[in-house]
Amino acid sequence: MIALTVAEVAAATGGRLHPDGLDPARMVHGPVVVDSRQVEAGSLFVALPGEHADGHDYAAAAVSAGAALVLGARPVTGPDGADLPVVVVDDVERALGDLAREVLLRLRTDDETGATRLSVVGVTGSVGKTTTKDLLLQLLTPTGPTIAPVASFNNEIGLPLTVLRADESTRYLVLEMGASGLGHLTYLTGIAPPDVSVVLVVGSAHLGEFGGIEAVARAKSEIVAGLAPGGVAVLNADDMRVAAMADLAPGDVTTFGTTAGADVRATGLRVDRAGRASFTLTAGGAPADVALRLVGEHHVHNALAAATVALRLGVPLADVAERLSGAGPLSPHRMHVVERPDGVTVIDDSYNANPDSMRAALKTLAIVSGRDRRSVAVLGEMLELGEDHRTAHEALGLMVVRLNIGLTVVVGAGAQPIADGALREGSWGDEVAMVDDVDSAAAFLADELRPGDVVLVKSSYGAGLWRLGDILTAAGTPDGAPDGRTAGTPDGAPDGRTAGTADGTPDGTADGAAEPAGTGR
Repeated sequence: MIALTVAEVAAATGGRLHPDGLDPARMVHGPVVVDSRQVEAGSLFVALPGEHADGHDYAAAAVSAGAALVLGARPVTGPDGADLPVVVVDDVERALGDLAREVLLRLRTDDETGATRLSVVGVTGSVGKTTTKDLLLQLLTPTGPTIAPVASFNNEIGLPLTVLRADESTRYLVLEMGASGLGHLTYLTGIAPPDVSVVLVVGSAHLGEFGGIEAVARAKSEIVAGLAPGGVAVLNADDMRVAAMADLAPGDVTTFGTTAGADVRATGLRVDRAGRASFTLTAGGAPADVALRLVGEHHVHNALAAATVALRLGVPLADVAERLSGAGPLSPHRMHVVERPDGVTVIDDSYNANPDSMRAALKTLAIVSGRDRRSVAVLGEMLELGEDHRTAHEALGLMVVRLNIGLTVVVGAGAQPIADGALREGSWGDEVAMVDDVDSAAAFLADELRPGDVVLVKSSYGAGLWRLGDILTAAGTPDGAPDGRTAGTPDGAPDGRTAGTADGTPDGTADGAAEPAGTGR
């Protein structure tokens, strides 16, 4: 974060200094954190109230570790009874957003010599947000210093934390914006109005919360209405609900897709046996070849969205194509492919799931396994589908049969309709297995998998199959943990207290804050 005095923090958040003798000129010059273990000298520690614990209980540890200030809802004291330096506010979460809004405003209006012109990119959509922001990070960083969210920091806490990582040197600020209801993106764009707003797709994720697909579309359109003056809407021309958002744009619109009318288009699409897509990227009549390293044809639209943003921000087409072709997966449990020493290929896509992403992942499994390798789909429950829960799961059962998936392992009672659908569609009994939980699935697969198998692991985060993904991919790395991450928790968190969650299920606490940073959809 940019350096601020405690008086400036209080002014931005509408808070008051405590104790009365706290020096208003004390500087806060370190990162803003919600986890006391991440404190550095000069940090601002945000004491969020939590479902299972209270961040205020960790304030003393944060100050002892070097935090210059606590943002809290009440005064706090140390073990010796002495008052800790606190800006006291009525609502800590909202105050965090207020602080991010003020810091971003300062960065955007900084006229000092050497200051950069900051461009804010907001990304939303029912699927693909995290992959797209990861691609944007790799496309934009070679051009200038770029900040993008950790994991899926995309909600009322995660977005401000990402904004507050920016400083005077930041040229591009990429923000993932999630929503679980109407008005959520309006709140987020009120903190950080984008210069470029991206809408990827309006899908069937979390219909139970939104109340229907049209409500999802209205919620996603808020990112277009919330553009900064002179901002650009980047819209998926292949999704009619997204394309219709052009009418809400206050300024320019640029479209991407595979249809002939898209401004930035993919033609000549091909998918190899490894499930990786290649295509010709066309913009302004000029072509450039792209060969993605990401696994799954569905990533083409994510790549097109990222390319369109980069082009609008002035990156030359040739550089965009080259950087796209070199970009790899950055976030864990998202189409993470591991070739194990025993000859088993694992596709770990267990971070999130909805009907759209499930279908895309199953198609990728069928492509990668081909005719000569056995395909194994390990599927858990998709959450937050409301009244569509059973029919959506049964449809997946039909799909695994039609794709000729060799073995489907259904994990947990909530996913039982997948097995029901497969059996009704004509699957033989030994082609579908039901297991109770992750541990049972791990034991079953340890006996069942054989060299040459291709295994897909996928469920909503709250169903817990990310733990199975860690178990299965651990066999492919020397230290037993996928990509060097700590086995047993997502994103390498040592004991599960991470700041990012998915599907509305906390993966731990950030010193007490349930669902602290990444629960938006």
